[in-house]
Amino acid sequence: MKQIHWPYRLLAVGHSILLLFLITACVDKKGDTNSQVEENVVADGYDRLHLPMTPPETELFTELDARNAKAPKQWSIKAPEGAPNVVIVLLDDMGFGASSAFGGEVKMPTAERLAQKGIVYNRFHTTALCSPTRAALLSGRNHHSNNMGAITEVATSFPGNTGMTPKSAATIAQILKYNGYNTGHFGKNHETAAWEVNNSGPFDNWPSYKGFEKFYGFMGGETNQFYPAVYDGTNKVEVNSEDPNYHFSEDMTDKAIAWVQSQKSLTPDKPFFMYFAPGATHAPHQPPASYINKYKGMFDEGWDAYREKTLQRQIAKGVVPKGTKLAPKPEYIKDWNKLSDQEKKLYARQMEIYAAFGEHIDDQIGRLYGSFEKMGIADNTLFIYILGDNGASAEGTANGLINENTYFNGVSEELDYVTANMDKLGTRESFGHMAAGWAVAGNTPFKWTKQVAGNFGGTRNGMIMVWPKKIKENEVVRNQFAHVIDIVPTILSATKLPAPETVDGVKQMPIEGFSMIETLANAKTPEFHKTQYFEIAGNRAIYQDGWVASVVHKAPWESKPPVSLDKDTWELFNVNDDFSESTNIAAKNPEKLEELKKLFMEEAKKHRVLPMDDRTVERFDPKAAGRPDLMNGRKSLTVYEGMYRMMENAFINVKNASSSITAEVDVKPGANGVILAMGGRFGGYSLYVKNGMPAFTYNWVGKEQYDVLSNKALSPGKHIIKYDFKYDGGGSGKGGLGALYIDGVKVAEARIKNTNGSMFSLDEGADVGFDEGTNVSKNYAVGKNRFNGKINYVKIDVQ
Repeated sequence: MKQIHWPYRLLAVGHSILLLFLITACVDKKGDTNSQVEENVVADGYDRLHLPMTPPETELFTELDARNAKAPKQWSIKAPEGAPNVVIVLLDDMGFGASSAFGGEVKMPTAERLAQKGIVYNRFHTTALCSPTRAALLSGRNHHSNNMGAITEVATSFPGNTGMTPKSAATIAQILKYNGYNTGHFGKNHETAAWEVNNSGPFDNWPSYKGFEKFYGFMGGETNQFYPAVYDGTNKVEVNSEDPNYHFSEDMTDKAIAWVQSQKSLTPDKPFFMYFAPGATHAPHQPPASYINKYKGMFDEGWDAYREKTLQRQIAKGVVPKGTKLAPKPEYIKDWNKLSDQEKKLYARQMEIYAAFGEHIDDQIGRLYGSFEKMGIADNTLFIYILGDNGASAEGTANGLINENTYFNGVSEELDYVTANMDKLGTRESFGHMAAGWAVAGNTPFKWTKQVAGNFGGTRNGMIMVWPKKIKENEVVRNQFAHVIDIVPTILSATKLPAPETVDGVKQMPIEGFSMIETLANAKTPEFHKTQYFEIAGNRAIYQDGWVASVVHKAPWESKPPVSLDKDTWELFNVNDDFSESTNIAAKNPEKLEELKKLFMEEAKKHRVLPMDDRTVERFDPKAAGRPDLMNGRKSLTVYEGMYRMMENAFINVKNASSSITAEVDVKPGANGVILAMGGRFGGYSLYVKNGMPAFTYNWVGKEQYDVLSNKALSPGKHIIKYDFKYDGGGSGKGGLGALYIDGVKVAEARIKNTNGSMFSLDEGADVGFDEGTNVSKNYAVGKNRFNGKINYVKIDVQ
């Protein structure tokens, strides 16, 4: 007798229970969409509440000859009939007022075309920082619920901030894959614990194990567009970065298009989910040179004029209400008309480069969407274009930066220094960032920027949805309050899938967002997301029914907050009347303010926001932050030839301490090449041989190169080369004395005046036998520095 698989028994005896669960558990709170999901789950015979699904048990056959038996129907997982392809495009560090689609001066014709084709959302919110936004985006749960209260590199041991996303918060990629979708992720990850980005794993939190069948991109918070640190799955791959025309944004777009073409060629009826997350427009600002000249002179009027003109265009486009006022600039941002000619020239050039970067990535998104149109699949593709994972970044501080790595090490770049190197901006010679004044302008009409979760300038981003098959009314801007956690429930509603009860045997926490699906058809849909907290490093806010209570605890350009968390001053805004949060009305509404402050604490307790941690740069040190460290306090590490891109958070830490590097090598006449390198052109150190003579270079945040050079050559044969560093002490980033030894004999000594106190690089790690990516030292060339002898081992010791 044929056995009946348990899900079918469940449908037979517990139909009413299943329907009750669906009513309460489905992410879409609206009745019509809920009924669609219920009907689909019941009708198609799949248990979509427990993932992965298992096939029904098959009958046992007693017939000897297969010719005399009827084969059972093959079982396979299929997506709901008519389910759309789903694409999420997430730009990086682009503010609400940057794109031309939202009134800004960064030309983004693809965004404009899609805005006309689809629907524009003008009250969509992120978390104010990249890793937190991405965790919330992919799971439908708040960032602290995902243990992602900040970027992974500054995780702590407190719940809500561990940097380890829980298995009870499955990604939309896992859900869709288990429901019959192909899944691909291209571009930035930044969702894997920093100490787990290594060749030894574990790999559970890499994209390939979080639901993505295909991953082609980079793992950290940023990457060099010309020398990217690219992975295909969990394997590091080399790109042709020495090609003068190579650019990562174009490379990842090529790979994404090819992946879709392959999927639709072989399985045309199978839908796909793509997460397309470029590094643009995060620092380093590195567009192709051909784009930069398009903007020559466009920003000469400065950021104050930009804000005023952008607001006028925003009102004309309807992306902000009539009567909206510009919020005042932070006092730190100077009036443009009070700047020197030197400052104006420099700052205008920085914005030209940023705008070029924005237009270039928009063109790549145009190529991607155009490929869907050519393949005839655009009509049933839900295309979600989010213009920024937070507000524009003010991490360039007052003058902008030649090398963003200086910001993370607390090293200033003075105006004269940045100006003297201005021609390098946007090229392979810089890791540049724009002045903070442009970040404020890019967030028009708001006051603040990235990192500031206490203001919409840090959390308000433009968003466009396109789904030609379903969207018919596309002329009215949608102004319902929405948050990044609403994307997953919206996708589940669109695909007619329920939020699963279990995934991989793990009970799932409730989805915390709300479906936006009804807004696609009806611009007058009542507001569905009534309460939302925000918090990043003590910057915090609470939204409820049009009211916002908020705290700006620390500005991005401040090394430390001016007051302790308990001494913060709260502000109050009614954003139903004051779109831009231009007028603080706390003094007039003390009772409302106290009510919202109390509500914030309730939400903070519920979502594991507490205790808040307002440290920033200090948390780059695992010991200070109290997070796991792959080295686990080890004072010695031995590595071998061929090991490479060992990221800083998974490598022995030599910063702010005395240390030594000892290498055993075999050489022939004419010895050359790198023995060990950490980091690259914008910060790091390297032990190498040049013209037979050992050498060591310490690259201090790209500003200074300190060389320790031997005047004695290596004879053919085996040698022990040692570099010894005696740290001065007295704090972080201090100097010391470096010495080189050959077989125990000192052959060179030099002063290292400054060192990197917090990090060498977010995207370049340690290499043995060559220096991959950019070169630490000017004394050898990029791509032509492989050691031509044999390295038996390299041992690093920290005292």
